[in-house]
Amino acid sequence: MERLLWYVAYGSNLHAARLDRYLRGGRPPGGLRTYPGCRDCRPPRRTVAGAIPGGVYFAGESRAWTGGMAFYDPELPGRAAVRGYLVTVGQFADIAAQEMYRPPGADLDLIRVAAETGRATLGPGRYETLLRVGERDGLPMLTFTAPHAASEVEWAAPAPVYLGMLARGLREAHGWDVARTTDYLADRPGVAGHWSRSRVRRLVVETSAP
Repeated sequence: MERLLWYVAYGSNLHAARLDRYLRGGRPPGGLRTYPGCRDCRPPRRTVAGAIPGGVYFAGESRAWTGGMAFYDPELPGRAAVRGYLVTVGQFADIAAQEMYRPPGADLDLIRVAAETGRATLGPGRYETLLRVGERDGLPMLTFTAPHAASEVEWAAPAPVYLGMLARGLREAHGWDVARTTDYLADRPGVAGHWSRSRVRRLVVETSAP
């Protein structure tokens, strides 16, 4: 029997077409990086929208998009909008490896550690910390983020193409309208202080166009 878990996305992988590049390989529109894909390229068994305690912030410099990258900090106030994908342990390992700029193809023992203890760190880099953020249908909900807290780093503005991907994902997963999507994104550390609310709204409207 295949071992399953919930991969919890809070950044650009809120958008299913973006996640598909991790699963089947390829380069997402507007991206600078081509992904090798997973050993098992089947789509997720299920997807669900949800929210988890904590928040999303933007920091660092993305090699795939330029600009700040989305990270999750469970200690931030509020709740982070997420999308859960029901995948195999092997698929999660390959998605995580690609996020870590490591070659896919090896199951991570730390997945089990994170599922049992709540946290496991593969290295000091971005997306190399695995977190258990809940349980659904008796299966662990796991995500990956940076090892540091939002308060320990300088926040950075995300690139328009990257923020637009999050906007599409929020609308697709949660069914949010322009106003709610704008409010959510404009308040994220790294967006706030760098992007005006009116500029965020224009981007959200543009990504809502057919």
